[in-house]
Amino acid sequence: QVQLVESGGGSVQAGESLRLSCTVSEWIFTSVCIAWFRRAPGKEREGVAAIYTGYSKTYYVNSGKAHLTITQDNAAHTVHLQMDNLEPEDTAMYYCAAHRGSKACPGWWALLGGNGFDYWGQGTQITVSS
Repeated sequence: QVQLVESGGGSVQAGESLRLSCTVSEWIFTSVCIAWFRRAPGKEREGVAAIYTGYSKTYYVNSGKAHLTITQDNAAHTVHLQMDNLEPEDTAMYYCAAHRGSKACPGWWALLGGNGFDYWGQGTQITVSS
């Protein structure tokens, strides 16, 4: 059983920062693609950032002004997403998801709205006010 548990969402003002965390089942953490997706009200789910834990290769979707940094903590089998300079447009439910069976995050990871990812967390809400 693969489990992902998100934490770290909340309500902030524009320009502030948040760090999201995704704690992953330990037994898959050594080599898995972990991606963050978000779904804003009235919009489709979209990819935000990803990391392949086997060698910490990172991937980002360039959108908005928020500065993103995705990292991994092997000891805690957790992936973090640091989000700085948040804007109201970043308001969304954020999910982490896992894709196994490849040696990197697949080239389509951000193109299909999360389709192809096998395991999902429950989501954590970020609300940014102006």
